[in-house]
Amino acid sequence: MEPAPVGEDSAVPDEQAIQTTVALEGDGTCIARARHLAAGFLTRVQAEYGLPVSQCAMDLTRLVVSELVTNARKYAPGPVLMDLRIVGDAVEVVVWDCDPVLPVARAADAGRVGQHGLESVMAVAQGFEAQREPVGKGITARIALLDDPRRRHRRGSAPVDDAGRPQSDRA
Repeated sequence: MEPAPVGEDSAVPDEQAIQTTVALEGDGTCIARARHLAAGFLTRVQAEYGLPVSQCAMDLTRLVVSELVTNARKYAPGPVLMDLRIVGDAVEVVVWDCDPVLPVARAADAGRVGQHGLESVMAVAQGFEAQREPVGKGITARIALLDDPRRRHRRGSAPVDDAGRPQSDRA
């Protein structure tokens, strides 16, 4: 199973899409393999296309891939397809499976053991979409390639400006 770049979907005629799609088999190693493929894709994006990819983007992409592929393997019988593509200044992770039931994030509950994966994905992704397909569903998460200093604050603390300085609510 070797991922292959796809160039036909490019919106700009002379520009090749930066994308790879892979079918994942249901054995126990497919989740780790998916994480490895995602890291390799982003490394190739840096090396071959000169696009900057932060360490945070690399880590978050591996986390999102792990959670989405885990959910697909756990809740949907049959094959899983993973697509990674660069769209603007982000990487989109798309995971398709054959179960048409759309996932629903549960309410936050620190006492609950497990089933926090979708919450985690939605917390770290710039965008999230779940869509029914003719057979099954597709889940898309969008992750910024570069760190956004305005997002580097913990819940309940003041947001920061582009230089990382705390912003004040006062004028």
